[in-house]
Amino acid sequence: MMKRFNFNSATKAMLGAGLLSLLLTACGGSDGKDGEDGKPGVVGVNIDATPTLKADFTNATIEAGKVTVNFTLENANGVAVLGLTKDHDIRFGIAQLTHVTVATDDPAKPVDRGFQWQAYINDKKAPGTVPSGVDNLNPSDQYQANVEAAAKCDSCLVDHGDGSYSYTYQANIANVTEPLTITYSADATQRATLELELPQVTANAHLDWQPSTGKTEGIQTRNVVSIETCYTCHQPESLALHGGRRIDIENCASCHTATSGDPESGNSVDFTYMIHAIHKGADRNTVDANGAPLAAPYKIVGYGGKVIDYGKVNFPQKPAADCSSCHVEGANAPANADLFKADLSNTACIACHTEKPSSNHSSTDCVACHNATEPYGGTGSAAKRHGDVMKSFNASQDYSAKFSSIKVTGNVLTFDVQILDDKGQPVAQEFIADPSQYTKSSIYFSWDIDKDYPSYTDGSKYGDRGFALNNSAVSTYNATTKTFSINTSSSKLKLPAEGLTGKNVELFAGVATCFSKGGYGPKDVKPLACNEKDDMGNSLVTSVYIQHEPLRFIWNDVDTSKTATARRNIIDTAKCSGCHNQEIVHYSNGVNCQACHTPDKGLSRSSAPTSFAYKAHEADGHYLKHAGVQSGTVLKSDCATCHAKDSKTGELTGIALGRATGRAWQDANAAKEAVWSSSDTGACLTCHRPTDPWFKESTRAHIETNGGILDAADKDTALKAFESCATCHTPAQLMEAHGN
Repeated sequence: MMKRFNFNSATKAMLGAGLLSLLLTACGGSDGKDGEDGKPGVVGVNIDATPTLKADFTNATIEAGKVTVNFTLENANGVAVLGLTKDHDIRFGIAQLTHVTVATDDPAKPVDRGFQWQAYINDKKAPGTVPSGVDNLNPSDQYQANVEAAAKCDSCLVDHGDGSYSYTYQANIANVTEPLTITYSADATQRATLELELPQVTANAHLDWQPSTGKTEGIQTRNVVSIETCYTCHQPESLALHGGRRIDIENCASCHTATSGDPESGNSVDFTYMIHAIHKGADRNTVDANGAPLAAPYKIVGYGGKVIDYGKVNFPQKPAADCSSCHVEGANAPANADLFKADLSNTACIACHTEKPSSNHSSTDCVACHNATEPYGGTGSAAKRHGDVMKSFNASQDYSAKFSSIKVTGNVLTFDVQILDDKGQPVAQEFIADPSQYTKSSIYFSWDIDKDYPSYTDGSKYGDRGFALNNSAVSTYNATTKTFSINTSSSKLKLPAEGLTGKNVELFAGVATCFSKGGYGPKDVKPLACNEKDDMGNSLVTSVYIQHEPLRFIWNDVDTSKTATARRNIIDTAKCSGCHNQEIVHYSNGVNCQACHTPDKGLSRSSAPTSFAYKAHEADGHYLKHAGVQSGTVLKSDCATCHAKDSKTGELTGIALGRATGRAWQDANAAKEAVWSSSDTGACLTCHRPTDPWFKESTRAHIETNGGILDAADKDTALKAFESCATCHTPAQLMEAHGN
C-alpha cells in the first residue's frame, strides 16, 4: 500500500528549497555560477525583400577537378542578405586564361597569340530558325560558352546562415573533352563568375585566382577595357544584357570566347571580335572579286529568328582609328589597357577591317606584317597606323583663329583673321582646306548668342553669315602676313536693323587645314599643302578642322574686351566630346551646333526638322531603335546623358519650361508641310512628335488646353501662345518622368 505524505508548511519549505537548489545546479553547474549568454541572431535582410544587392567572391578551391567557391551577399549598406536558395535564379561560370600559340612550319617556333579566356562549360548548337531573304548569313553548327544553374543541383549550394554561401560546381574541369577539349592547368589563371537575377535586382561577380599558389594578385590577367569607359556613351542600365542578367564586363569576356559563335549567322561572338565589329557598324566593308568596296555588316540572329543588324550603327567615336577612346590607359586603368599595342592577335583587326579589307590583302594573318618589328620596322603596326591617323587631329587641338580690326560700317562687316598652328605661327593659304563642295573653311558671324542666335531668315541664315576664306568675293589674302581680310559687302549678310551695340556676338572659325597621310614607310605626319599628289595623281593629304572656341564678346564699336554673357547652360559639351571624340558632323568643333541649328531653322530635303534639339533628341541615333538596330544601348530618355547639371540644385539645366517665351519651333506635319509650335510645346515635340504612331489626340488636347500651340501655319501664330506647362512640369518632375 502506497504511503501518503502529509505536506505541512515546514515540509513544503524544505522541499521547495531542495528543488530550487537542484534546478540551479542543473543550469549553472555545481559552482552555482550563471550560464553563458546565447549567441545573438544574425542581422540581415531577406533576399526577396532587398532593393539592392552586391555579390563578392571570398575564395575558391579545386580538388580533383571540382571547383568550390565561397561568396557573400550584402545590400548597399553592407547588411547581410539572407535566404538564398538554389531555386533563386543564380548561375555560375568557370573559365581559364589560356596561353594561345599557333603552329608554324618549324614546330620549335610556334607563334605567340597571347592569352585568351576559354570557358570550360560549352554547348554545341545547330542553327535554329534562319530568316529568309537576309544577306551576310552563313548558318553552321557553332560552339557556345555557357554557365550552369544552381537549380539543377540539390546539394551544390550551401547557405551558412550569415550572408555567406558556398557553391560546388556540377562540372568537373579536370578532364573536359565534350563538346570541346579543355586542358586544365593549376598554374593558369581561373575565373569563376556568378550571375544572380531577382525580380527586383541583379548582381554579378567574378574571381580570378591561380590554383597552384592560391594567389589572386600578381597573376596573369587579361583585363583590357573598363566598364566605366563603356558608360561614357552607354547608359549603365542599357548594358544589362541577356534579358538584364549580365552586367559586368568580366562576365561577358569569360563567356564570349574565341570558340563561341552564332549558329544562325555563322558569325563569331568572341568578345573582342563582336565588340569591334558592332562598333565599326555602317563603316564595316570588304571588297568583291574585282576589288570594289562591298558592305560587310555584322549581323546576329537572336531568339525566334530575330535579326540584329549592326550594319546600321553609326559609331560616334570618330575618327574610329582612335583606339584610346575605349582602350583608356593611365591612372586606374585596367591592367592590360595597352594590350592593343602588342600585335598578338588578328581578331580585332578582322572584326573592324574584315578578312579582306582591300584587294591588296590575301592573308588574314594581319599581325604577321602589321607588327612593331619585322618586316616594316614597326611602321606597319596597329599602334603606328592608327596613331598616324590621330596625329593631325591631335595637332589641330592647338590650332586657333586670331581676329583683329573688327568693324561694321553700315551693313558691312569687316575683320582680319589669321589661322595659327600649334606653335602659334600663321598658316598659309595653301594649307587651308575646303573639305567638300558643301563645307568650305569659313568664318561665321552671329549675334544674340545669349539667346537662340539670329532668327533663321534671309540675310541672317547661317550660310549668309558664313564667309569662306578661299572665296575671293568676300576674302582677300595677304601672303606676306598670311592674313585673310573679310569684307561682307558682296555677301547676303543682313545685320540687325537696331545695330549691334550691346549685343552678344561671336566669330567662329569653321576652318580645316591639311596634313600628310600616314601609312607604310617612315614618313612623318605633318602639315602639307592641300594640292599635293603622288605620281599616280592620288592625293597625299587629309584635312582636319581646328578645335578652337569661338571669339565671343559684347559689341561696343571699340574692341572685343568685354566678355559675352553666357548662353544658358543647357548641354554639357564635355559629355558630347567624350562620346563623339574629335570628328563631329560638319565642322568638328563640337561646341557650336546651335549657331546653325536654331529652333526656327528650315526643314531638310526630306521635310524633317533641322533644329539642334530635334537632331539631338530624335534624328541622329541617340536612341538606336530609331536607326533600325533594335538595340536600346543608348537611352535618350535619360536626359543626364547630355544635359548639364546645376551646381547648386543638382537639377538638369535646359529642361526647365517657361524660360524662352520668344522662341518658336519649325517642324513638319504628316503631309510634310512646314508647321510651327510654341516654345515649350516644340521642345517636347522634338521627341514626342505628332507624326509618331503612338502620339495620341488626348496629348494634343492636353497641350492645347494648357496654352500650347502645335501645327500653326506660321511662326507669328506660334509666338502668341501663353503656355502654363511649367506649373506642373517642374524640372524635378521632368527628370523623374524621363528616368533620371
